[in-house]
Amino acid sequence: MELNPAIELEECPVCRGDGMIVHEGGWNVQVECSQCGTHTVYLEYETPDEKLEAEKGVATLWNMGKVISSQRGE
Repeated sequence: MELNPAIELEECPVCRGDGMIVHEGGWNVQVECSQCGTHTVYLEYETPDEKLEAEKGVATLWNMGKVISSQRGE
């Protein structure tokens, strides 16, 4: 996992754990909590420029609290 210092992630909106940018298969990215598994939707990319934009997009969703959680009531 490459860390981009220009992308800041806030604490998990569910448990206050650390969020991390996760790439899967080299074509999509999401932010996931390292403690409770809460995550954003996946955003797809094909090029390095699209990859950076996708990372920024999921970081924005995470920081706004737009996440998917398996907590009760979700």
